[in-house]
Order: sequence, then C-alpha cells, then structure tokens
Amino acid sequence: MLEFRNVSVSCQHTPILNDISLTFRDGEITTILGPNGCGKTTLVQCLNGASTVTAGQIFLNGQDFLKISPKERAREISLLPQVRTIIPAIPVKMLVEHGRFPYLGFSRRKSKEDTEIVNRAMEFTHISQYADQYVDTLSGGIRQRVFFAMVLAQDCDYIVLDEPTTYLDLTGQREFYAMIKELKKQGKTIILILHDLSQAVRISDTLVVMNRAGSRSLDKAAHAGTDSDVKATDFPGSIAMVSTPQECLQSHVIEDVFQTSWKRFTDEDGEYYFFE
Repeated sequence: MLEFRNVSVSCQHTPILNDISLTFRDGEITTILGPNGCGKTTLVQCLNGASTVTAGQIFLNGQDFLKISPKERAREISLLPQVRTIIPAIPVKMLVEHGRFPYLGFSRRKSKEDTEIVNRAMEFTHISQYADQYVDTLSGGIRQRVFFAMVLAQDCDYIVLDEPTTYLDLTGQREFYAMIKELKKQGKTIILILHDLSQAVRISDTLVVMNRAGSRSLDKAAHAGTDSDVKATDFPGSIAMVSTPQECLQSHVIEDVFQTSWKRFTDEDGEYYFFE
C-alpha cells in the first residue's frame, strides 16, 4: 500500500501542494483528475524525487519511501513522466533496456532474466518489430509505446503514468486501456493522470479529484473585482474527493471542479459517460 501522509510541496517559497493525505490501494487502478495547475504532476513526481517533499511523509508497505535510495525506489515504483523533450537517437530495444538499470551492477551487464523481461515488455506493448529502429525516427504514438515498454521493463508492482495517452490515436488509446486492464489482472497497482474524464470514469476503481484550495474564492474575487492581487498560485493543490467513479459523479464534485455536466449511456459493453 502506498500512502501520502500530510505531504506538502513548495517551490521557491510558493506552495504547490498543501497537506495531502492519500492512500493508493494495491491491485487497483487509481486515476488522478484535476484542472491544470492543481499539482497532479507534482504529486506523482514526489515518488521519483523530481518534486521535493517539504513536509509530510510517504510510506510504501509501511516503509518510509523517502528514506530509501533512488535505485531502491526505482525497483518499487516505475513512473512515466508527462513530458519527454529529448527523444534519444538510440535503437528501441536499447531504450527499453534502460528500464533494467535499477537491477544492474557496476558492470551494467544484463542477465538472461533481464533480456527476457525486456522482450516480454516489448511483446506486451506490440513494439517488437521496431527493436532495431531508432526512437527518434518513429511516430509520436509508437514512441509512447516504447517509453511505456521501458517503464514495464522495470518490473515494478506500482506503475505511475502521467498523461500516457498523449500522441495516441483512438485505436492506440483503446489498445492502451486494454493493456492497463491486463496489468491489473496481473496484480499491478496502476496510478494514472488523465484529462479524459470519460475514460477515467470507465476504467478506474478509484478517482482522486484535485483542485486548487480556495479556487472558488479566487473566482468570486476576480469576478467581483475586489482583490486584484489574488493569483492562482496563492492557492496550492488539494484533494477535493477520493472515492469510486460513481460516488464522485453522484456527489457532483466533478461537475463543480471542471464546470461540466455529464450523461450516461448503457449498451451491451457496459456504461459510457459523456461530459460536456
């Protein structure tokens, strides 16, 4: 079980997250939702050190996660970041092999098991045919699969994916969500950051709905023109609700945070939600 206990993050004295307490249950798909700037990416970056926790603790299965080495962290939780500005000019298989680095010794020599895990990750993500092609020559959608395969090659029980459907067309998105469901069947714990509300509601066991604390007050102040000094950054990210998709919908928290309405459709494949 992964737990955030009263976690706060600040950057240059500006609060980004404030007093976040959150539990990710094992074997579930949890999706983090929220408007831009509410701290979703900052929250998950606490797990790989890209965001520095200024207060609070993170525990993984009862162990203080922030006190273990980066290499040990990478053996427990794999994270696919939102932005990858540098596309390496290396063969696909070589990039996927980077996922095994937390397990390699000083010589960086890969074992037979490492090779088998890399091959399985490439087969699972359907990129084996691109093994010898250079990553920077591939389309955005295929690159996304390659980075996903690298994350899977870490062979962690916890997989964190920040906006993983970026660059994927509709077919690619359907295939991706099918892979996520299969990983859940394998016992993996999946944490997603998504902007697609319909898919988040459909695929997730739990939704974490974030917002900027006090953002409603900010909106009112701006509308009334009573405080020209109020800025969005004055309100750090906070948790609006953590619950099942159905309970989040029934509570109207998604409507309030995103200023949207929704409709439900049902067919032989299940329920679909349309937001407008």
